[in-house]
Amino acid sequence: MARLFGTDGVRGTANVDLTAELALDVSVAAAHVLADLGAFAGHRPVAVVGRDPRASGEFLEAAVVAGLASAGVDVVRVGVLPTPAIAYLTQTLQADLGVMLSASHNPMPDNGIKFFARGGVKLADDLEDAVERRMRESWQRPTGADVGRVREDDTAARRYVDHLVATLPNRLDGLHVVLDCANGAAFEVAPDALRRAGAEVTAIHAEPDGRNINDNCGSTHLDDIRSAVVAAGADAGIALDGDADRCLAVAADGSVVDGDQIMGVIALAMRDAGTLHDNTLVATVMSNLGLRLAMHEQGVDLVETAVGDRYVLEAMLAGGFTLGGEQSGHLLMLDHATTGDGTLTALHLLAHVASNRTSLADAAAVVKRLPQVLVNVPDVDKSRAQTDADVIAAVVAAEKGLGERGRVLLRPSGTEQLVRVMVEAPSAEAAQQVADQLADVVRARLGR
Repeated sequence: MARLFGTDGVRGTANVDLTAELALDVSVAAAHVLADLGAFAGHRPVAVVGRDPRASGEFLEAAVVAGLASAGVDVVRVGVLPTPAIAYLTQTLQADLGVMLSASHNPMPDNGIKFFARGGVKLADDLEDAVERRMRESWQRPTGADVGRVREDDTAARRYVDHLVATLPNRLDGLHVVLDCANGAAFEVAPDALRRAGAEVTAIHAEPDGRNINDNCGSTHLDDIRSAVVAAGADAGIALDGDADRCLAVAADGSVVDGDQIMGVIALAMRDAGTLHDNTLVATVMSNLGLRLAMHEQGVDLVETAVGDRYVLEAMLAGGFTLGGEQSGHLLMLDHATTGDGTLTALHLLAHVASNRTSLADAAAVVKRLPQVLVNVPDVDKSRAQTDADVIAAVVAAEKGLGERGRVLLRPSGTEQLVRVMVEAPSAEAAQQVADQLADVVRARLGR
């Protein structure tokens, strides 16, 4: 049977893969696993539960709350808030468990359940496996005064925004920002945070109705915000995803500022402030070579990890590093948060622009992205992609030909039966040519 937990919690089509019954069962099992570890010793356990605005979040939230309370856990419901807000509140309320109902940037019919342990950190893989093993087991149910109680916390959003604004080194006065909220979880807190920091904010896609989250808007659909920034004559645009754990940006001319460029800008700002530990940035192998070259020129080391924010976080914790992230705009700023936070990222990016009296385009120009081409090669034996002698030789020859101004990354897909060939080169034409040549070798050697 496939593992219930994926790379980012439990996720699937709501009411098909992710049912009310499953939500209740997994919540009870999570409470039991943490109780067996002694997480609740000496006190009544407390959980913080939040969600994004998807219609399915309403019944799934009810199921999660019911499961936790039936297991003797007191529940604090905080309503519609971003994923990083739930992590923050779990930490600051000293709760034993945090639960976020969201499928992030996925389409509206999907939903998901993500758990945070005490301190606002994601559950480790072994704990997720333990939760899965404990589902639907027989158990002694509490009765009377031992059942969990449920209460609302209408101060949670304000406290989260207070925290975000308090992290800033300077205000954003004088900046006009268009903010695409993706009709998602940050539709209220993100505009509030930017306004309280001093920015003039034009919010778009900030009217969630339960059905329109991520619908041709947000960080995965940038056409609207690019047009809105230019039409408004704004200084910058910020696009969040559905649960607001990531963001991308748009310069005044409508050009996109991606996660690599955002990381570069914030890394240099932190270096100058003395908060970039060991002058090191952590990024995945999918980050553009332009980021590595820019950081090298600026005296910042770059540690590369496998694709996925969990690997970025592992490397950061191992090295004590304070900044890491992905090209998607999912940044980890561990001095201020335990997980990626799109609003936090946006605030610090804009703070740099404001303090230096520069444009976002000029700030982002520190990272000169090399043209990048990705070719997917389907219907091949991906298990041999990194061991076949002829494929390896072709990659080595391509890398030698590109030299220091190009890069090749050939890797099997983690979810599909295909091999991904990514090439960066000084020109798009050169990158495409090399990628096509390598794809031909992969087809010839690994085709079935």
